[in-house]
Amino acid sequence: MATVNKDSLASKKSVSKNKVSKHKIIAAYMEWVLLKEKAPLSVFKFCKENNFTEAEFYSYFGSFEGLQMAIWNSFYEQTIILANKDESYPNYSNQEKMLTFFYTFFELLTLNRSYVLFTLREQRNMMKNLSQLKGLRENIKHFAAELIQENNEDKKLKILKQSVTIFSEGAWLQTLFLLKYWMDDNSADFENTDIVIEKSVRAIFDVFDTQPLESVLDFGKFLWKEKMA
Repeated sequence: MATVNKDSLASKKSVSKNKVSKHKIIAAYMEWVLLKEKAPLSVFKFCKENNFTEAEFYSYFGSFEGLQMAIWNSFYEQTIILANKDESYPNYSNQEKMLTFFYTFFELLTLNRSYVLFTLREQRNMMKNLSQLKGLRENIKHFAAELIQENNEDKKLKILKQSVTIFSEGAWLQTLFLLKYWMDDNSADFENTDIVIEKSVRAIFDVFDTQPLESVLDFGKFLWKEKMA
């Protein structure tokens, strides 16, 4: 019986993997969606038209769904990289760090607005377990959990410490709310989204601190004004 040379197979797989970058496949997918106004149905056809092989595609992604998740993860990773380029960022308060995160995140989404609007509006039920946002959800919950854990370290009394689980889940729900608001925002340069980011971040931190009512009412008044405008 012939034996399989595992080292040879691994070498071939490595060579194939290095021919095309993950970034190139992502860029090709986003361009396909925007130009054809529909998602590709066949991995074979998608690869054929973009001059790379199915093996190269599958070395990074198990499916188009996995690729879509990777795009959102990339938005998150780029946001964190850009935020940390600010030398003052490590010294920011937790509230300032979250503000920086959301401002940067939505700036990146704005640069890719056509793709984001298409891929989310293609899914009619975007706010209910949209599979492509699963990775983003875990990343944002982890980011928020780290912030609240840092805040808890400064509190000596256990009663004053904040729930990491509730705060991180709240941050994710806040992200979904901001995403929906940004998608519907018709203001110049999306300045209303910036206002909502500032007010919502202040509200979510105040809910866990000492002045929840004033902050939540202020935020609610803004949303009511926008709804009636």
